[in-house]
Amino acid sequence: MAEITLEQAKRRQLRGLPSVDELLQKLSSLEGIGERSRRRMVESIREVLERLRRSILQADTLSRLNDIDLSEGHLLQEVEGQVARQEAPSLRRVINATGIILHTNLGRALLPQAALENLVAIGKYYSNLEYDLLSGERGSRHSHVEELMRRLTGAEAALSVNNNAAAVLLSLDTLAQGQEVIVSRGQLVEIGGSFRIPDIMKKSGARLVEVGTTNKTRMEDYRAAITPETALLLKVHTSNFRVVGFTAEASREELVELGRQHQLPVMEDLGSGNFIDLARYGLAAEPTVQEVVRAGVDLVTFSGDKLLGGPQAGVILGRQDLIGRIKKNPLTRALRIDKLTLAALESTLRLYLDEEVAIQQIPTLRMLTASPQAVEKRCKALLRKTQRLNGRRIAENRYPLEVLILDEHSQAGGGSLPLELLPTKVLALRSPTASSETLERLFRANEPPILGRLQKDFLYLDLRTVQEEEEVELLQAIERVAQELG
Repeated sequence: MAEITLEQAKRRQLRGLPSVDELLQKLSSLEGIGERSRRRMVESIREVLERLRRSILQADTLSRLNDIDLSEGHLLQEVEGQVARQEAPSLRRVINATGIILHTNLGRALLPQAALENLVAIGKYYSNLEYDLLSGERGSRHSHVEELMRRLTGAEAALSVNNNAAAVLLSLDTLAQGQEVIVSRGQLVEIGGSFRIPDIMKKSGARLVEVGTTNKTRMEDYRAAITPETALLLKVHTSNFRVVGFTAEASREELVELGRQHQLPVMEDLGSGNFIDLARYGLAAEPTVQEVVRAGVDLVTFSGDKLLGGPQAGVILGRQDLIGRIKKNPLTRALRIDKLTLAALESTLRLYLDEEVAIQQIPTLRMLTASPQAVEKRCKALLRKTQRLNGRRIAENRYPLEVLILDEHSQAGGGSLPLELLPTKVLALRSPTASSETLERLFRANEPPILGRLQKDFLYLDLRTVQEEEEVELLQAIERVAQELG
């Protein structure tokens, strides 16, 4: 009998593939899956069958061709998985065990519970977004947080837009379009997403005037650069880096005095927008929004989802006349804040009316101020639970995961407190049978995905950024990975 060729085997396997209708009929009888949308199931079946056809046609040896599983059970499992992937949202919850609190790639600040509750209420029902309940006439969406901002910071007026880049762009476009803005060369920063101050200034129509050097800018540099074309003096927070050593810079008080002498407004982009003196909690001193306002800066911009601990937003506050001009700019409508962000921002700001409440209820502040001892206590409790679950395998030296508690450091992230290393404790995982990269992949494939950091042949899981209610899922993931490795 002649030996079957590769092409003959391929044709035989292609003929053996079931039809869409056959698979659909079998799927419809399965519990749960049969309740899904018929259209979605048909699309999933077609995608799985097409994937198998490609695999069959691309097989270059009989051995590889025979490895393709065409059993009914496998096909149904593949289609079920494809249906689940189609239904699953792309934006998913993950467990952040990296130790980076304001992780830009993971969504930065976590919202306080009060903000979440208000966000759901405003999203689910109608609201007085632009309606004045007292007068019965049209109102302004900006009024919902402006009075709070004024009360918390001492500023004359405030305006919120959709992020801090928008706040900077809108301010420059309003106050300096076609004119010069003086900035220290050492403050021409680039932050995440290739956001560059010179680029945003160019887009606003303002003309950049650089003064000083990268490491030293003195008052004389600003004074010498002022011309009849100067519209604004700008100070920029350097966000995710610091220049240290042989340095000098003009203080905001000096810039304010110079601005008053020449009748020029002074604007400061604070970046993170901190409302609390973090030095009182053992962290590096960062200028608070209140300090900047008290220093006489005419316009201040900052983010809502960094040290403030709220939703993504950009806040502009300062002199009433300048804010009034910005509100009238047509760009304000294009960059305006939406109702859900407003709901979360207002609720977050209300927590700041009592600093103690803010520290306890705003996740960003709670994680920043957590002591290493508190993190260690959580690590030890989780380690004990792991050991109880796997006592016999550990005693018999058959447990495929080594779990240690090590000293490490967390970071604020998000361009905030760039030099600050927060002492912490981590669960350090390694396996005699798998690399740390494999461990990282297995935890990332968990549901929900768990993201740690690789270091010294370990996978580090920093509980500072793991929420307490997520510890059960973390424990289950450690057990699942151990079973998979074992």
